Amino acid sequence: QVQLVESGGGLVQAGGSLRLSCAASGIIFSTYTMGWYRQAPGKQRELVAAITSGRTTNYAESVKGRFTISRDNPKNAVYLQMNSLKPEDTAVYYCNLILTVPGSMTPRNYWGQGTQVTVSS
Repeated sequence: QVQLVESGGGLVQAGGSLRLSCAASGIIFSTYTMGWYRQAPGKQRELVAAITSGRTTNYAESVKGRFTISRDNPKNAVYLQMNSLKPEDTAVYYCNLILTVPGSMTPRNYWGQGTQVTVSS
């Protein structure tokens, strides 16, 4: 079974940087898209960034130019480099994986446990 393990969250001052990591295990003969979502208290979960197996990337408008998503396919890992952090970036960040299984017509969706990012002013 696929599992996602996250690390890198914490407390940082405004203008600082953090790098989130997510490693996936249990993937066999599959292609996948990975991404990061975030959810602040009382708000909807939103897509922050995503990257396909072909390295195509998409970013939320609020993080363009500040965040960079990347992946390491041999390690089945995805990273989110967050620079110029703002208090508005404070949220729980979740790693997400969309898996295409050979022989299946239905993609499978997996989530990490979430990691807290807090940006102080």
